[in-house]
Amino acid sequence: MNDLQFDPARPLDLIAVGRLCIDLNANETGRPMEETMTFTKYVGGSPANIIIGTARLGMRTGFIGKLADDQMGRFIRSYLQKDGIDDSQVCVDRTGAVTGLAFTEIKSPQECSILMYRDNVADLLLNTEEISEDYIRQSKALLISGTALAQSPSREAVFLALEFARRHNVTVFFDLDYRPYTWKSAAETAVYYNLAAEKCDCIIGTREEFNMMENLYNVTDEDDEATAARWFSKQAKLVVIKHGGSGSIAYTADGRNHRSGIFPAKVLKTFGAGDSYASAFIHSLMQGHSVGEAMRRGSASASIVISRHSCSDAMPTLEELEAFLASNKEVAAGTR
Repeated sequence: MNDLQFDPARPLDLIAVGRLCIDLNANETGRPMEETMTFTKYVGGSPANIIIGTARLGMRTGFIGKLADDQMGRFIRSYLQKDGIDDSQVCVDRTGAVTGLAFTEIKSPQECSILMYRDNVADLLLNTEEISEDYIRQSKALLISGTALAQSPSREAVFLALEFARRHNVTVFFDLDYRPYTWKSAAETAVYYNLAAEKCDCIIGTREEFNMMENLYNVTDEDDEATAARWFSKQAKLVVIKHGGSGSIAYTADGRNHRSGIFPAKVLKTFGAGDSYASAFIHSLMQGHSVGEAMRRGSASASIVISRHSCSDAMPTLEELEAFLASNKEVAAGTR
């Protein structure tokens, strides 16, 4: 059962708020970054990847964020426009901030890493004056991700967006997207993640990300059902806990759980799996699919993206996703 509600009268399906950056993915795979000489440029950042993924699947999307006043910022804006993503709420920094960069290392399909440059980045300078209540009111759903909570003024901007979403019955998805190098301490991270999660309808994260949120309160037993129950006592109606290669489990407030495995894939790299999963999962829920089917479609999208070089460029269209599902019918979600 899917208890999330989406107002059909709203002109936008989904808007995201937060990080817009550049991914520079290693062209020479199978070697360390020290020996990598060339990289290919893509748009990156978890909320950006997710909104691009949902746009490719046919959703009416928008973005609230801040870009650097440089060539990289202009590249990102033109990319959003090319995918039909409304960029009217993407503003430009005038203080000299830069575009965040993520260099990726692909030593092997199992051994990938990311080298981030996040000092004085424009996306974390989004402020409360740049959050439009009217814009949020026009959307069925809002997506936030954890990285935007890491610093002020972006942190306050996200909390204001959450307040406007609550005021206007906009369903909120929280993709945890924990990046430790953006934060000052584990305690600071856990406090703001927990405060944001209290205002969200659907929370999506790995078991390790939920552990980070719970460790502050001396909870160390990694109990998925207890984790879900904690959020059902707040605002949440759906909690998705991902367990890597073991698949994922979604809990609904009616006491049911739904399990999904992973699809076989010729894995090139591991990053991008979570963003592609979230994009197809959210799209499917908003199209009226069951939670189990949404998980299956999310897993299929993840398998497509980890077999390709990029994250944003690799996001499948609806036709590609349906074709993949048709040729991999053996993987199904279970319900209990």
